[in-house]
Amino acid sequence: MKPTHTLFILVFTLLCFNSVSAQYGNGYNNGYGGGGYGRGGGMGMDRSMMAGQQSTPSKPKEIPAEETAAKIVEQMRPEVKLDDLQAIAITNVIADSVREQGILLKNEESSQDQKIEQMTALRESTTKKITAFLNPDQIEKYTNFMANFKEVKKTKNKKKKDSDIKEVKKIKEETEATKVHE
Repeated sequence: MKPTHTLFILVFTLLCFNSVSAQYGNGYNNGYGGGGYGRGGGMGMDRSMMAGQQSTPSKPKEIPAEETAAKIVEQMRPEVKLDDLQAIAITNVIADSVREQGILLKNEESSQDQKIEQMTALRESTTKKITAFLNPDQIEKYTNFMANFKEVKKTKNKKKKDSDIKEVKKIKEETEATKVHE
């Protein structure tokens, strides 16, 4: 046999063997069937792949109070015409208020009515602290800003609820349409 012919057959054999062993995990227990036939792997996944699936579903990540406060002050700054010092002080007051709201909402010992009373008291306290940093002209602008802010928030929540309802109806219609086609 010619040496080139022999070399070609040798390379071909090595490549075939390599691809077959790669499919079956090279003996490292991570190929088809959990590392080989009859080893009890069954599903074709090793322990490292299963570990990620067993983790408990995490809760939605909470937005830090400082970030929420910064967004509110960012919207408030041009309308109320805050200077840098006022913006920093008000950001700190709002961040404290947001943290306190979180604590009040998570308190399971309080009834719903108690939570509402506590939130109202917190809102009034926060408003007093914020207005202490403002001059009389800015206080009026702040009051208007907060009234508009609440209105925008209400319309966003209403739009979100409406869109959620529409989405549920759409899913129901699609489900019914699929059943009819079957």
